[in-house]
Amino acid sequence: MTTLHDILRDMPNLAVAVSGGIDSLTLATYAHQLGIDAHMFHATSPAVPAEASARVLSEASRQGWVLHIFDAGEFADAQYRANPVNRCFFCKTNLYGAIAARTGRQIVSGANTDDLRDYRPGLDAARAHGVRHPFVEAGISKAGIRAMAADLGLGVLAELPSSPCLSSRIETGLRIEAPMLSMVHEAEKLVAGLLSPRTVRCRVRASGVVVELDEPTLRNLGSAEEESLREQIAALGVVRPVTFAPYRTGSAFVQPAA
Repeated sequence: MTTLHDILRDMPNLAVAVSGGIDSLTLATYAHQLGIDAHMFHATSPAVPAEASARVLSEASRQGWVLHIFDAGEFADAQYRANPVNRCFFCKTNLYGAIAARTGRQIVSGANTDDLRDYRPGLDAARAHGVRHPFVEAGISKAGIRAMAADLGLGVLAELPSSPCLSSRIETGLRIEAPMLSMVHEAEKLVAGLLSPRTVRCRVRASGVVVELDEPTLRNLGSAEEESLREQIAALGVVRPVTFAPYRTGSAFVQPAA
């Protein structure tokens, strides 16, 4: 199989889509250390946590990247805001279209082989824009990326938990609203600060708000502590009932009935 080194060497002028997650940060770092002429592109929006943007800015400054920060414009897209099953298609269509409008470089993403196991409409948008996925082409998984990140000197970022965009917390079919995403993020930070869970997701559903926690944290959550958390989350502006449940990947994603 062709190595990542060879794949990137074959694309000397890169536009790396850097979200702030470990996959794209590792790809950007590897390309930069390889000496390839790579520009990094980071999109900001209400769906991108400020912490993700801060990581990108920090690494760009530390490593000396050429970094472009821009608004991809997905919040002006009615199809994205409607939050259909293929919402990610419209998100990535806006992202890659915005990058392509700013450069003629080959756009690359940090998608890895693990991503091919799930329903990923964003990959359809990538295909339409000629985006390449070097980790996929080299057969590299998430575990491989974490090992690479450690070798590249990314330190604690190598163990950065996966954290999809904030819109992924909103149940399919519920309209994406910036204030709702802000509330979701604040609720997750609140719970993380108080409980130090391994995983926390604040899901907004038609029936209410569900705070999902890893099993050990949920098991140790006492009734008084749970009620206190409900009150504190409600104080963030949550008007729906708040419940707690075990963490499930992608549980806000609802496929239409056959």
